[in-house]
Amino acid sequence: MDELSLIKQAARALMSGIPRALRDPHRPAWHLAPSVGLLNDPNGFIQHDGVYHLFYQWNPLGCDHRNKCWGHWQSTDLLHWQHQPVALAPGACYDSHGCYSGSAVVADGKLTLVYTGNVKYPDGSRTAYQCLAQDSGQGEFAKLGPVLPLPAGYSGHVRDPKVWRHQDSWYMVLGARDLQDRGKVLLLSSADLRSWRLLGEIAGSGLNGIGEFGYMWECPDLFALDGAQVLICCPQGLAKQAERYLNVYQAGYLIGELDYHRAAFSHGAFRELDAGFEFYAPQTALAEDGRRLLFGWLGVPEQDEDAHPTRQYGWLHCMTCPRELSLRDGELCQLPARELRRLRGAATRWRGRADDAPACVLDSAELQLTPQGAFSAAFGEAMTLHWDGELLRLTRRNLRSGQPEHRYWRGEVTHLQLLFDRSSVEIFINRGAAVMSARYFPGPEPLLRMSGDGALALEHWPLTPCMLE
Repeated sequence: MDELSLIKQAARALMSGIPRALRDPHRPAWHLAPSVGLLNDPNGFIQHDGVYHLFYQWNPLGCDHRNKCWGHWQSTDLLHWQHQPVALAPGACYDSHGCYSGSAVVADGKLTLVYTGNVKYPDGSRTAYQCLAQDSGQGEFAKLGPVLPLPAGYSGHVRDPKVWRHQDSWYMVLGARDLQDRGKVLLLSSADLRSWRLLGEIAGSGLNGIGEFGYMWECPDLFALDGAQVLICCPQGLAKQAERYLNVYQAGYLIGELDYHRAAFSHGAFRELDAGFEFYAPQTALAEDGRRLLFGWLGVPEQDEDAHPTRQYGWLHCMTCPRELSLRDGELCQLPARELRRLRGAATRWRGRADDAPACVLDSAELQLTPQGAFSAAFGEAMTLHWDGELLRLTRRNLRSGQPEHRYWRGEVTHLQLLFDRSSVEIFINRGAAVMSARYFPGPEPLLRMSGDGALALEHWPLTPCMLE
C-alpha cells in the first residue's frame, strides 16, 4: 500500500472507529491512547519553542503491528494534547514495511525526525535504513530519504536512532543485532545529520563485563543526568529469573560515563526501569526548564496483546504518564511529572488500621499510602498489591489463561504513590526509587479495598480528564 492509500484508509478508519472506541469503559481519561488501532513506542519526544511534541508508533488500520506510521500529538503543558497530521507513513522504497521508531531534533531551526525505514523481502530477509524527515509547515513532514544504510557486520535488525547534539557534532545511538545474534548499542557521529560515521559498539551482550545478555537491544537512549550518563535500552532474549525479567522483553538502564573520543561507555549493572507487567520502549526529552522527562509504552510486544479487551472496541495500548527522572544513590528515580498535580480534585485523608480503611473510588484517581506494617490492597477485584514487610507483590489474572501471575519488588516500603486511569495503574515506590506499571481491566465503579493489621495513612484525589483534541 502506498502512502496516499494508507492515509486515505486511515481517515476512513478514524471516522468509523472513533465512536466505537469512545464507548469503551476502559478508555483512559487522561493517558494518551490511539484514537483507533494500535499504539506502541513513543517516538520523537521533544520540546521546541515551548511546545512538547510526542510522536508514536501507530497502526491506524488495526490492532496489529502492520502499517507502522508516526502519529503526532503536541502540548504546551503535558496535560492537554492536540492531534496533528500523520507525520510519517510507509510506502517509499526505503520504508516500505514500516516507519519504525526514532527521535526528533531541531536542525537549522526546523523540527527534524530521524527514523528507521524497515524493508522486508519476499525470501524473508530484511534490511533497515536510518532516514530523515523535516517539518515542511502546518505540522507536516517531508521525507528526505535514507542517510545511513545497514552497517556491515549486522543483521537487518538495526533500528531506533536516538540523536543528540554534543559540542559541535551530532551523535546517534542505534539498537542492533549482530551476525552472531548478540544485542548491541552502536554509537555514530555526524557533522550535518546526513553523513554518519560508525564509532563503535558502546554496550551490549558480551561487552563491558556484562556477559551474554540477549540477542537484540532495542530503543537505546543516552543522556546526561545529574553528573553521569544514563543509557536506557530494551534487551530482548533475557532468561526469566525468580523475581525479575518476567515480561517477554525487558526495559532497563545502565549508569556510567561516555568517553566521546574513545567511543567507550564504562557502566555499572543493568537494572530494570519498571517492575510491573507492562512497560517498554521508553524515550526521554530534555525540557526547556532543565528536567529530563520520560514517556514509556504501557505495553510489551508479543505479550498477550491479542487478549486485551479493548480490541473489541478497535484500539490497543496507551502511553505511561509523563515522568521526571533523577539520580539518587546511584539509581535512576522516576516520579510523575509535577504538571499532573493540576488534575487533582478535592483531597480525602484518612489514618488508621488497614482493615478499617474506607473504600476509595479508583476509576481515575491518585492515591498516596504511607504504610507501617504489612498490608494488602485490592484494585476493583481485578488486581491486588501485597506487602509482607520484605516483598511487594502485584498480582492479576493472566489476560489469556486466567491464571494468577505476579510481579515483584523487594525492599522496605515507606511510601506509595498510585495513579489509576480506568484500565491502568502506575505505582511509584518510595518516592520514585522503583515503579510497577500495569494494565488491568476492572468492572464498573472499581473500588480500592485495604486489609491488614498494620497502620497506614491514606490520601485520595479524583483526577479530572484531560482533553485530547
